[in-house]
Amino acid sequence: MNIRIASVPAALLMGALLAGCEASDTSVQQAESASQPLSRPEPGLQLAGKLESNRLNEASGIQAGHNGLFFVHNDEGTRLFLTDATGRDLGSRKIKGAKNKDWEDIARVPGAEGPLLVLGDIGDNHGARSKVSLYFLREPAADEPEGKLKVQHRLRFSYPDGPRDVEAMAYDPVGGRLLLLSKRDQPPRLYGLPLDLALWRHEMKAEFLGELPGLRPPTRSDILKHPRRGLWVSQPTGMGISPDGRLAAVITYRSLYLFRREGTESWPDAFLRQPVEYEGPPGTHEEAVGFSLDGHSVIITTEGRPAPVYRLDLR
Repeated sequence: MNIRIASVPAALLMGALLAGCEASDTSVQQAESASQPLSRPEPGLQLAGKLESNRLNEASGIQAGHNGLFFVHNDEGTRLFLTDATGRDLGSRKIKGAKNKDWEDIARVPGAEGPLLVLGDIGDNHGARSKVSLYFLREPAADEPEGKLKVQHRLRFSYPDGPRDVEAMAYDPVGGRLLLLSKRDQPPRLYGLPLDLALWRHEMKAEFLGELPGLRPPTRSDILKHPRRGLWVSQPTGMGISPDGRLAAVITYRSLYLFRREGTESWPDAFLRQPVEYEGPPGTHEEAVGFSLDGHSVIITTEGRPAPVYRLDLR
């Protein structure tokens, strides 16, 4: 597993790729404190287990909950799966009042009567959906009887610049808004939905916040190694923000990127700085990333079955 700082502009590297040049594989020993204060966690990504549920074959989002729980969903079907940081099967809940055109990520937000889970029906492979949806429901406990979870609120929203294929969504507890990161734009585009409005409005328009230029574009070896998906290894497929709002994790088909907010800066500003890049886990179908509730670890899982679960422990 290689660890890098993604520092070269995407357009420059893509031009080099088209000219037949390969990006550098320089390893990073330590980030510079002025421009990149985020330390490199050790020892790196570790295999923590696998998703045991036989019904979890297209895991597209993962979110930590109370008492060590994690919530996972497929990108098809309307069922929420309960697991832990090692992938144990802790049951599932059928969700009543929701449709799944393309569920791609899940977040956790504060509600008036306790935490709410937000399911993002936000995928749009063909860029044809004029509006996409978020479903808000109460967070279930592992020891409650299995049954149906009722959607408490549905928000339909659009983007100011037309339909976008989005697979990465997270809640920023400092800014108090849901963040959405587009997949097929170069560079990816960042949008926001204020939570205080999203919780009661039925329709609204997301706000464009900026771009995220620091994801390293595909190299020649990426394309040779994965002829069918090599061109897309830099597309964001999942995002998580730590519970204290200081760290963000973005997963692509090739790498995990960690960003850090400094002081009172916003995430649109923080995303302009260089991230720490972890090349891996192995494979090209990673689509789910989230922080543990204590913020000490990043958890990653993938489409397919059995799906491995990886953990990155943070200092």
